[in-house]
Amino acid sequence: MQRRHFIYGAVLAGAALARSEASAAQSIVDRFAAALNAHDIVAFADLFAEDYANHQSSAAAPAPSGKSAKRATVDFFQARLEAMSDLAVSVEVSLIEGERAAASFLYEGTQTGVYYGFAPSGRKLRFTSCDIFRVRDGRIVEHWGMGDIAGVLKQLKA
Repeated sequence: MQRRHFIYGAVLAGAALARSEASAAQSIVDRFAAALNAHDIVAFADLFAEDYANHQSSAAAPAPSGKSAKRATVDFFQARLEAMSDLAVSVEVSLIEGERAAASFLYEGTQTGVYYGFAPSGRKLRFTSCDIFRVRDGRIVEHWGMGDIAGVLKQLKA
């Protein structure tokens, strides 16, 4: 009888842990968009663990040498916020599985600052990214993703 209670307790604890991981993963998607919508770069930086690893490579946004992945990511988004003073970010769809969250983000804003080397144009920009985060202790520890850089450049050149 005790063995059955032990097994039942272990199953319940495992289910609670899985719900907790999924809740943290969903929370990170919502907090990512909220921090950018608030233009709060400090809150945005706090989303990332110190040992964060970014597995995305991009010709448009190469990881600068001498910077941590976290610092490079925060700097990249700081430049985006400076380029679009009215940037708004929404979550189009998200999928959560355990400690991983996948989301499609929609970015919309007016180019009021230099962006990808293009002078301010006043153009309305609209683009997406698809991102996968691995979350530990409420912070992003790994990222894989793809942004619509080609779409952004097309809009900037229009």
